[in-house]
Amino acid sequence: MAAEADNAVSISKNPEAGRYELRVGAELVGLADYVERGGVVVIPHTETRPDFGGRGLAGQLVRYALEDIAAQSKRVEPACSFVELFLQRNPEFASLRA
Repeated sequence: MAAEADNAVSISKNPEAGRYELRVGAELVGLADYVERGGVVVIPHTETRPDFGGRGLAGQLVRYALEDIAAQSKRVEPACSFVELFLQRNPEFASLRA
């Protein structure tokens, strides 16, 4: 049971740092920086630690960020190539594009 808790994925918004953060257990393993400009949220950079790659974590992080942006009735400017690709592959988020 403890091993499962150690591997639990959690995602949160850290407004003070201007980023969304993805943790596995207590360890920060991914982030998506953002800057709010009026009703548009620019995401210039996302990253996931290479040793956590291939698990779909970056996609979970971007989905969380986009759902949060949608909940605030804002739009997104995907300055990061990963976010751009995510939007292309997930047309349900197309209406969020600034």
